[in-house]
Amino acid sequence: MKPVIARALWLEPPRHASIRDELLPECGPQDLRVRTHYSAVSRGTETLVYRGEVPETEYARMRAPFQAGTLPSAVKYGYASVGVVEAGPPAWLGRTVFCLYPHQTAYVVPQTAVVAVPESVEPGRAVLAANMETAVNALWDAAPRVGDRISIVGAGVLGCLVASLCSRVPGVRVELVDIDADRALVARALGVDFAVPQNAAAGRDLVFHASASTAGLNTALSLAGREAEIIELSWFGARPATVALGGSFHSQRLTLRASQVGTVAPARAARWDHARRLALAVSLCADPRLDVLFAPDISFEALPAAFTRLADPVDRTLCQRVSYLREV
Repeated sequence: MKPVIARALWLEPPRHASIRDELLPECGPQDLRVRTHYSAVSRGTETLVYRGEVPETEYARMRAPFQAGTLPSAVKYGYASVGVVEAGPPAWLGRTVFCLYPHQTAYVVPQTAVVAVPESVEPGRAVLAANMETAVNALWDAAPRVGDRISIVGAGVLGCLVASLCSRVPGVRVELVDIDADRALVARALGVDFAVPQNAAAGRDLVFHASASTAGLNTALSLAGREAEIIELSWFGARPATVALGGSFHSQRLTLRASQVGTVAPARAARWDHARRLALAVSLCADPRLDVLFAPDISFEALPAAFTRLADPVDRTLCQRVSYLREV
């Protein structure tokens, strides 16, 4: 059998990336070979790796499911890939699947590592599944209730996905808060309210923070009503955060709580595993409103240069999707 050569993106911190050839292993009886059609950059995490800002204490915990290499050296990193099965058991051939795999033109994984993309989900939109899984876990941790007034501070991809899910709870009023007034257009497409921080509604029943900034976290604290919870979704990497725990934090009896996708939320852990949660996340990508999150696609070959742009805080790209269709 002719060997299959794939091409993979490697991040070489700090601030360099390259594409390398990779010889794929042969498929075992329980393996699949997937030809990638789309991947997406998880901007917050991947640009931290690219810039070399992952703390040494977090190298192991930050490891992606199919990462190659070890931080702080070069790594093959990423976890949002959609493709079509081109080799493996007959029942899988030709099926569109999602996998938590890095940016690579083709790869071999166990059957258990993929989730079939339902026909109701447009394949290109399914790249949101990794971030959607984080959003699902956040709602499980927060447990929004009918009629809640909910704010999400930080209108990045994760914040927008949390807003879209919260908007489906009956009777809720959801406000997306961001320093970029142009994100009002995204909020409108998602069917939620929008405000810049100085105009945001206070006294909220539940607040999610997803801006990965000290200012955003303190805004989230200021919006919470008495005895409300603030769910922290941001990951700051090596950057310290100064939290305003004076003022009304204690008198209002606020709760600041972490949510992290690496563990299934305790409220669901007895009945849900990671595979079931990921399958749910893929199915939730059927919502066509989510297309507003995508910037114009780039080619796989353009991905190394794109990281320079995406790592710049002034860049306002939400989800950078990569199309491999011209590569196939």
